[in-house]
Amino acid sequence: MSKPSRKAVVLLSGGLDSATVLAMAVEQGFEPYTLAVSYGQRHSAEIDASVRVATSMGSVRHQVMRVNLDELGGSALTDRSIAVPVTPTSGIPVTYVPARNTLFLSLALGWAEVVGATDLFIGVNAVDYSGYPDCRPEFIEAFEKLANVATKAGVEGARFRIHTPLIAMSKAQIVTEGTRLGVDYAQTVSCYQADDSGAACGRCDSCRLRRAGFEVAGLADPTRYQSA
Repeated sequence: MSKPSRKAVVLLSGGLDSATVLAMAVEQGFEPYTLAVSYGQRHSAEIDASVRVATSMGSVRHQVMRVNLDELGGSALTDRSIAVPVTPTSGIPVTYVPARNTLFLSLALGWAEVVGATDLFIGVNAVDYSGYPDCRPEFIEAFEKLANVATKAGVEGARFRIHTPLIAMSKAQIVTEGTRLGVDYAQTVSCYQADDSGAACGRCDSCRLRRAGFEVAGLADPTRYQSA
């Protein structure tokens, strides 16, 4: 007998990881309310991808929220005067967006209170990732504690949980799991500088990790790449 479904807010950027997380949430019996954030990123094609993925994967409601982090700058993803690296770098890269996941989870938490959900899903990863501090387990644990003391629902007895099903998985494992769950990765956009149609550059850190994931998994890469 299947478990009764529960509501969950799933952060859905439109990329490979978040699409996989959505599929995993659905398999676990959650009713997904998906949230994408248009934050002034140069790769805005991922917002269109989030709509495609949400529609095809049965989101109860897909919400696109707009926050102009490009007004703050400080990242190659929000400031077009800073080049996106096309070769590997060390340390925290310039594609790190200050406080991005803190903001995303805060928005998801607020919506969760409104729709009556206590489960939030985010596709952070601490294995094949770009060195971002807000993708680490320590950050997720701290935010979950905050969620349960900073909200009306939390102080009245609700227990918020932040789900990070990809956090210890390699990109190849993520691709393999998503394929098992029927994710159509051709609908997703991961590239940091995808063009308006969603075609990927094939050179940025995100493209390299994505391509390697398909190669190691032994699966065909459906990504559309920009012509040379």
